[in-house]
Amino acid sequence: MLKLAGAGLLGTGFSGFGAPAALARAPAAPARSGPAPARSGPAPARSGPAPAGAKGFDGQRKADLGDGRFLNPIMAGDHPDPSILKDGADYYMTFSTFDSYPGLVIWHSRDLVNWRPIGPALRKNIGSVWAPELCKHGGRFYLYIPTKGPNTSWVIWADRIEGPWSEPIDLKLPDHIDPGHAVGEDGSRWLFLSGGDRVRLSDDGLERIGEPEHVYDPWRYPSDWVVEGFAPEGPKITRRGDYYYMITAVGGTAGPPTGHMVIAARSKSIHGPWENCPANPLVRTRSAVEKWWSRGHATLVEGPAGDWWSVYHGYENGYWTLGRQALLDPVEWTDDGWLRMKGGDLSRPIAKPKGGTVAGPHGMALSDDFAGLALGAKWNFFKPAPDEAGRAHVEDGALILKARGTAPVDSSPLLLIAGDQAYRFECDIEIAPGGTAGLILFYDEKLYCGLGFDGARFVTHQYGIERARPANPHGTRMRMRVTNDRHIVTYDTSGDGGKTWVRFDRGMEVSGYHHNVRGGFLMLRPGLYSAGQGEARFRNFTFRALD
Repeated sequence: MLKLAGAGLLGTGFSGFGAPAALARAPAAPARSGPAPARSGPAPARSGPAPAGAKGFDGQRKADLGDGRFLNPIMAGDHPDPSILKDGADYYMTFSTFDSYPGLVIWHSRDLVNWRPIGPALRKNIGSVWAPELCKHGGRFYLYIPTKGPNTSWVIWADRIEGPWSEPIDLKLPDHIDPGHAVGEDGSRWLFLSGGDRVRLSDDGLERIGEPEHVYDPWRYPSDWVVEGFAPEGPKITRRGDYYYMITAVGGTAGPPTGHMVIAARSKSIHGPWENCPANPLVRTRSAVEKWWSRGHATLVEGPAGDWWSVYHGYENGYWTLGRQALLDPVEWTDDGWLRMKGGDLSRPIAKPKGGTVAGPHGMALSDDFAGLALGAKWNFFKPAPDEAGRAHVEDGALILKARGTAPVDSSPLLLIAGDQAYRFECDIEIAPGGTAGLILFYDEKLYCGLGFDGARFVTHQYGIERARPANPHGTRMRMRVTNDRHIVTYDTSGDGGKTWVRFDRGMEVSGYHHNVRGGFLMLRPGLYSAGQGEARFRNFTFRALD
């Protein structure tokens, strides 16, 4: 069971872009005995530096410190635009997955801190997936999915969170992003959209009725604040007591670290009028020295014991390359019916939510012995063609990846999400005649680096182009290692299966491989590629986070 959980396969039947097998719901976690965990909210201040955090699979960091506290992020690495759903004792969360497919991996938790992957909900490439909305209505699960290229929003549905999920249905919304589902006091269904707009949904939630309408003018920050732009987006609606609360992001999601922020408004009717919170913004990075930059895109969620929390994203100070990471912030309701966030700058440990249970080990192993093919939960293709999944299969403990294109730029590489500041990954690679393969750090098809080889020469990938081609002494088979130590990248190769290593004479620095240089809202991801002719075989892929 632990091995399956570590592979990201526990409770899943996903193996590619085809229809998933019928899946069993994860068993209920046993009730926790003994006294309740400590009260939620910020932990008392301690002298000295904050703890580095606990270690999970492959030495990866995880939030749970094991002493009743957690240290953000709850999901390290690129997990932007979190959409979270409470369904009884279970919590489900998914994130923007952009051009990675299979996409929209759904994660499960029972304590809001430890999360395990169920599997991907989206198998068909419908474009670059931006901020989704996961919700449940009338016993059915829905995912509302905005995309770029084409510019529209889609809906898929499932009767069980594990799937199978339906084919995507185009809602024909070309001018908006970031749908937020809401049900009115009269039972009407709506999607709230970017820019303060909304559109009516049919009762089954599978088509829109009429055109979008403008219903809300978001709160404006002072004109001298340093932001990326107004950009009201990510409206999330929560009903509590007599009010509907709308949580919105303004200020731009990247750019200056002080730009992105969380604001709130409320109304006694889903139809408005909306009153802006007098304490806006509820969350904002105020200085570039803070631990978390560009914090925003929040959703409110009730905790296991009835207290309240907010999940949003932020960039880690100095590590734009890791993308926007998922953060958990305790919420306090004030006597006047408004709310505030209690976690401060989130640089210190916080008491875990009360009443939760741990449903399984957090995260998953990134190391892979290729006993099976974990497409979706672990490995994703970048901008795959409709037949992309047919390129990959496992055989006798090897991943066999058919060649495509000439280099990572057009080969649709297989990629992972790594959330640590320093890590190392290595793999045995064997190529067929005419083939080229290797290991890469990949932002997108215009910005990547890595090392590949054919039968005679290495090929160095740098800044998204192919550069030096020194002689390859190992022939068509070698073990290759990539170390990314806080943006300093080195390569080593071995002709004897890793018993001895030779440092490759080309080091790199990759701190600029990120959105504020290239755009696209992505992260720098480790992965592998196969180009040219024939196929490449990858064995014994190992990943290890470094201190």
